[in-house]
Amino acid sequence: MTPSARLQASIEILDLVIDAAKDNGAAADTIIAGWFKTRRFAGSKDRRAVRELVYNAIRAFGTRPHSGRAAMLGMGKELRPLFDGSPYGPWDFKPGEAVAGPSPLSAWLAGMIPEAEQAALLERAPFDLRVNRLKTDRDAVLPLFEGAVAVGKDCVRLPDNINIEANPAWNDGLIDVQDAGSQVIAQVCKAEPGMTVIDLCAGAGGKTLALAADMAGVGHLIATDTNRDRIQRLPQRAGRLGAEQIETRLLNPGEELDILTDLKEMADVVLVDAPCSGSGTWRRNPEARWRLTPTRLEQVTNTQAHVLNIGAALVKSGGTLVYAVCSLIDREGADQIASFLAANKGWKSEPVEAGMGREHGPGHLLTPAHDGTDGFFIARLSKG
Repeated sequence: MTPSARLQASIEILDLVIDAAKDNGAAADTIIAGWFKTRRFAGSKDRRAVRELVYNAIRAFGTRPHSGRAAMLGMGKELRPLFDGSPYGPWDFKPGEAVAGPSPLSAWLAGMIPEAEQAALLERAPFDLRVNRLKTDRDAVLPLFEGAVAVGKDCVRLPDNINIEANPAWNDGLIDVQDAGSQVIAQVCKAEPGMTVIDLCAGAGGKTLALAADMAGVGHLIATDTNRDRIQRLPQRAGRLGAEQIETRLLNPGEELDILTDLKEMADVVLVDAPCSGSGTWRRNPEARWRLTPTRLEQVTNTQAHVLNIGAALVKSGGTLVYAVCSLIDREGADQIASFLAANKGWKSEPVEAGMGREHGPGHLLTPAHDGTDGFFIARLSKG
């Protein structure tokens, strides 16, 4: 592909990503893979170049551009000569046509994200692995990956992304892919063998599996979610990692406690990794900024309050509730917990022992700029 043809491919893909963001459609990675699947003429160098152009544009615009062409025209004058009308390239640039203006965040969001974190949220994320202590330890895993470094308790950070599923350590269940910040959330739970532990918003179970390792396969570990597709992935993952004691339950939205009646006031630890804006993971999914609206933020904060109350109902006297969101927006984190504590006098916040991050209101904050992790707010609450 010529440089102009690569640019035109990027424009076409960006148009698809922009449309998907409007309608909450597929993620950019999925769209890029699908576009190339039907265009076998593109070689590996072409794919890398186009992918880089697309993601550079996505990171450059905090507000969703009008079109892929407007975005690429706004990326800098060095690309303008490629708008030359050549075969398979974009048509000639016409003075006066729409050109998008780069900005890291939309105006309504900029005041909610600390300025020091805005640039870091648009950098590329590292590739982190969690060492599965049910089968091995970190000292045994580190030599398996060139350039790997230890981070936190169980994390191995690689210098570059690799096809991890082709690696023997993956197939043998020695490792799982998980950001260091997500691993910290499981550690804050302080799950131990013999406990009853509930991962209330388990999704596909990444943190559930980390909790299973802390429990050494002993105790009652329950993973629940309202999303059937996600929770159904957990048993296969658990089998690969040797975490056989996990029970899964599919919940009905709005009727969650009906499926959890037997667990009311029974849990030693409940983890509420609540649905959120995902602003802490924009390094991985920068187009998610285009999906977040004031209405969507209001919806997720209401959902957070709802699942927080469900989680609280499951904790026994003297037990622990851990609340986490992958967000740097205080409405979802510190403000949410402050409201919960004000309304529930039998609860109090406890110090979060994370080994990284910093105190933030009634909880703890991990951020890309400060800690090199995804952005998370974590609170540990005890029931009197």
